[in-house]
Amino acid sequence: MEPLEIAEKIKEIFPSEVREIREFRGQVSVTVKKDRIKELMRYLHKTPEMGFDYLRDLCGVDYLGKRDDRFEVVYHLYSINHRHMIRIKAIVSEEDCSIESVTDIWKGAGWHERECFDLFGIRFNGHPDLRRILLPEDWEGHPLRKDYPLKSDLGENEWKGIKEVIETAEKNRIYEIK
Repeated sequence: MEPLEIAEKIKEIFPSEVREIREFRGQVSVTVKKDRIKELMRYLHKTPEMGFDYLRDLCGVDYLGKRDDRFEVVYHLYSINHRHMIRIKAIVSEEDCSIESVTDIWKGAGWHERECFDLFGIRFNGHPDLRRILLPEDWEGHPLRKDYPLKSDLGENEWKGIKEVIETAEKNRIYEIK
């Protein structure tokens, strides 16, 4: 199936969920509401003519100040058997910054969802182990949000581990190749 055919089929099965279909240079994005995301993803995975058996990537996007609904969770799906792909974008508001987990459909989603949670603060309901994956557990904030400070003046309130990281980096400079 061609990507636009897949998108039209999604719109036919989930008419109230699809907000937009966009095609650019052969790549198709389907923007959907988040309410039935699990049902939609299960359909794409289980339906034989779709057969999206591989979640290539899952990431977050922050549209602070550009859209009413601040976030999107973007899923890049691929079918190994059919060799077709599609991009699904689920809209997530700042007020209800959560979406259903798809880890029971694609096990590999676990790491992607944890990264998205860690860096954007989007919660994945039903995730079996939703905790930080890149940053320390005591880190405050989510660094890929547009309102995250680029430089801090927190003084004594600075993350406690930063001094240790800076000291270790200074000690290890003698090993740098120049």
